[in-house]
Amino acid sequence: MSRILVINPNSSPSVTQSMEACLAPQMASTQHDVECIELAKSPPGIETDVHVEMVVPNILEAVGDSSADAFVLACFSDPGIARVRNATAKPVIGIAEAAYLSALSLGSRFGIISLGQSSIDRHLRYLKTLKLEGRLAGDRSIGMTVVELMAGDVVETVSRTARQLKDEDGADVVILGCAGLGSYRPALQQSLGIPVVDPVQAGVAMAAMQLDLQYARTKQ
Repeated sequence: MSRILVINPNSSPSVTQSMEACLAPQMASTQHDVECIELAKSPPGIETDVHVEMVVPNILEAVGDSSADAFVLACFSDPGIARVRNATAKPVIGIAEAAYLSALSLGSRFGIISLGQSSIDRHLRYLKTLKLEGRLAGDRSIGMTVVELMAGDVVETVSRTARQLKDEDGADVVILGCAGLGSYRPALQQSLGIPVVDPVQAGVAMAAMQLDLQYARTKQ
């Protein structure tokens, strides 16, 4: 049995627990062993460019210390993904990239629900790097930190933001732009009537697919 390590690059156990709950159906159905961890040396939330850079060494350390067969970077900024891929020949999946690729197969234009303006700016830079910005309908903030998000029920705020992405921005797919938002996906998809992508689920699905099909690259 192959093992997929899902790395929550922040230090919040509540985010890790939320991811585990959302991944439960996949964990039950896949032939792979899926494990989720957080990184104790990291800040409780990754909300700024400084935070993104700060956690990259911690991710590299976790990957280097692990015997897992594939890694999922469970932060929607995909921190240090190029450096991590250069450090191992094993599959490394960024949840943002996985979510974007999933959204491309589900509709014409996707919208993103983000935590704050810093996240929105970072997402756009990444989308331009991936040359996917032309498929972005909109990116809207719910104005919260990770700690605030995990401390309460923000269903009304998330639902209102998603509705704006659909009705005002023209999104026909909505992406939850934070690893801690996945619990809102089922109800949100039902109320909107369009696909809603949890990036953590998308990342694990892509890691499983790469292991199943035995995609490989040789470390240079």
